[in-house]
Amino acid sequence: MHVFVTGATGFIGRAVVNELITAGHTVTGLARSDEAAAALTAKGVRVLRGSFRDPEIIKQGASEADGVINLAFDHDFSKYAQNCLDEKKTIETIGLVLEGTNKPLVTTSGTLGLTKGKVSTEDEVIDYEDPMNIRAQNEKVVSDLAEQNVRACVIRLPPTVHGDEDHAFMDRLVSLARSQGNAIYINAGLNRWPAVHRLDAARLYRLALERGVAGSMYHAVGEEGVAMKDIAEAIGHSLGLPAVSKTLEELGSLDSFMSFVMSMDNPTSSKKTQEALGWEPLNRKLSDDIKAGVYAQK
Repeated sequence: MHVFVTGATGFIGRAVVNELITAGHTVTGLARSDEAAAALTAKGVRVLRGSFRDPEIIKQGASEADGVINLAFDHDFSKYAQNCLDEKKTIETIGLVLEGTNKPLVTTSGTLGLTKGKVSTEDEVIDYEDPMNIRAQNEKVVSDLAEQNVRACVIRLPPTVHGDEDHAFMDRLVSLARSQGNAIYINAGLNRWPAVHRLDAARLYRLALERGVAGSMYHAVGEEGVAMKDIAEAIGHSLGLPAVSKTLEELGSLDSFMSFVMSMDNPTSSKKTQEALGWEPLNRKLSDDIKAGVYAQK
């Protein structure tokens, strides 16, 4: 299969491209810069220069492919709402090209839109009217495309996709620990984050491309819920710092955005995903990655 991948040089995208090539697929990757283009070319990937915000470029990539994996997303959280709308336009543009073809489209959402405080499954219906779930609203676009003979499905990623070269939430927690001289958790630290290693996530994207059912939501969750206290203690172990409890207000005064994210209790199951696609998480768990020094080396 020839696959068009947006976000092909991102943290997850690089792993997805490698996974596709290893499985025998050929790839066209979207690249905005000379550096990104050179990295893809070195892997034997066909390069399409441009931005995911350019509909003509997206149409070209999708029209020349047997399937599409959409990973492009702007992670500048200061303009998060606009970034979600831009992603919606990209999905809609791809959908217009693939409509009626039964070709696969795999796109991305997150588990943080699911109900907090209980183990969420793939069958849970998200409250799309909640303004906090603005990115999850893009799942509705995928559901609509599934009714237009596009084999479209969604991978819901947990808040931490971990592994070498991670610069997301976990990296930010480590930076906060370094700046404060201790690894922080909120109150008793019993709230939980699901997690997945990026190589396991990449394999799931490939399986969803090959076997995914139109309209399905799949959970890229290797660990159902890792307690924030355990995460803080692993960070402390890797940095040689104590793990300490702070109130939500105390943490908010240090980093209001991370205090919001760190306070969430988001345990999530991937049982149905594993059964449906034959996917099994095989790589290191989050605490093991942290303790192995993946983040301490930065």
